[in-house]
Amino acid sequence: MRLSSRIRAFVRPRLEATAHCDLPCGVYDPAQARIEAESVKAIQEKYQGNEDPEFRSRAILIKEQRSELVKHHLWVLWTDYFKQPHFDKYPELHTLFNKATKAAGAAGAKGSMDPAKGQELLDLIAEIDKIFWETKQG
Repeated sequence: MRLSSRIRAFVRPRLEATAHCDLPCGVYDPAQARIEAESVKAIQEKYQGNEDPEFRSRAILIKEQRSELVKHHLWVLWTDYFKQPHFDKYPELHTLFNKATKAAGAAGAKGSMDPAKGQELLDLIAEIDKIFWETKQG
């Protein structure tokens, strides 16, 4: 075995962990998803007002990236922040997150250039935001 291979094997991480951040920071806020969703809707609106094919191609790519970020931020809230007592108190929460992540996905804002789809996503995030802040006060 070559020396460089031995060194790489020695310093290689033995365990890989992933989280919302490098350690469970406890900082959560639906604003992250909302900001990305606002970007999605704004891009959809700009797309409608621009006929340039290059602009439209870039707009689609960026909107799809932002839609993925919306889903990521929603999943972090759903899986890391909200706990069973929250789901007991707000039984609609699982369905709401399911609808919101689908609204951010291919069947929703990610797959559409219609600003109405972006608004639907923002409306669902607003419902999650309301519940989130209620849980923070309790």
